[in-house]
Amino acid sequence: MKIQTVKCCRSSIFFLFLLLSFSLFAQEEGTWRQASPSSQAYHEYRLKNTIPPYGLVKIKALIAQIKDADDDSKSPLNQKAYLALPLNEKFTYHMIHAESYSQNCDVVPPIIDEDKKIFGILPDAFNESSWSERQANFLKSQKDAVVSLIKESVNRSKRVGLNYKTALVEMNATETIPFLIELYNRDHKDFDILTVLMLFMKNNEYKPFMISTSFVKLYGDKSDAQSFINYNKANEELIISRAIAFYNGRK
Repeated sequence: MKIQTVKCCRSSIFFLFLLLSFSLFAQEEGTWRQASPSSQAYHEYRLKNTIPPYGLVKIKALIAQIKDADDDSKSPLNQKAYLALPLNEKFTYHMIHAESYSQNCDVVPPIIDEDKKIFGILPDAFNESSWSERQANFLKSQKDAVVSLIKESVNRSKRVGLNYKTALVEMNATETIPFLIELYNRDHKDFDILTVLMLFMKNNEYKPFMISTSFVKLYGDKSDAQSFINYNKANEELIISRAIAFYNGRK
């Protein structure tokens, strides 16, 4: 029985090796379509986080110490050092360092025409990492202060980074809807702001949105992390008008 188990394991490992080799070969041979330069540029734009300035040199040094001590840059800062940070430096820490690690081995092909799509879900702000329970609790318990710091930072940089968008969704900061719409209307460039508006409506079960065709396409049974609707003026205006109606109807 042990011999059969070993053979089975070896067969599974060999199969995985072949599958990985095939995936790498497909990429090398150009089986996947290459995204256009504008699509690739927008992809990079979507993934860009905003780096807060509050105690940045100090926080980077603390994060470097974590890596030196644990050989794992995703480990949490020890509680004593964490509690000693003032609130705005905690904010910087959370915005540039996610404490939880989750490996993702999936090979994702390039997104074609990414610059012409409005997605239902935001990209991962920290690649293969995410905020820990301690970090999520900080964002929610200090929501007013965090929103204020985000607005202050965005007003300086004139854009809201992916980490900030992710934080706003995590905190369910629906009070920022007018601010986000004003920011979006400056250049109509960052479609992920529209994604945040839709996530607010979805997470708060706003009925006019929940029964819409867009909701089914983005969040229905057949949806996935790359589900999208096409960017056009009609979809843009519909998302914004629904978000305004949702905001005005909040209790």
